[in-house]
Amino acid sequence: MTGTLNKVMLIGHTGDDVKMHYFEGGNSLGRFPLATNEVYTNRTTGERVTNTEWHNVVVRNKAAEICEKYLKKGDKVYIEGRIKTRKWQDDQGNERYSTEVHCNEFTFLTPKGESSGPQQNSPEQNRPENTKNDSFANQSVAKEEDEDDLPF
Repeated sequence: MTGTLNKVMLIGHTGDDVKMHYFEGGNSLGRFPLATNEVYTNRTTGERVTNTEWHNVVVRNKAAEICEKYLKKGDKVYIEGRIKTRKWQDDQGNERYSTEVHCNEFTFLTPKGESSGPQQNSPEQNRPENTKNDSFANQSVAKEEDEDDLPF
């Protein structure tokens, strides 16, 4: 194989509300932690063990604004993106590294009205269920139409 692949797919619960950063020129960046769990039973003790892994998720521009508006702490979400590691210096001049998931696609999985965050009583209750790029969305629609033509 000559190419490479950097793709991440996660389903987890948000650890906090989306924190937004706005830049000159109208660009924006949203960040939030995402928790994924691994549950298994210890063979020797029979005890159920849960390990939680935390992921730093980064969303950009319009997608970030949608996440800020609709994602609340504790909501379940599907994230698709790629891993990126940033290198930076802390206050003492030490080199530090942060690994992030740069999200390019997401789907809200918490049913409308069941959000763990504060409930909003606004007429704008139309929560988008899915955000994908246009070409992928068109492929999904075409695929669904083909499946509807099945004789059984």
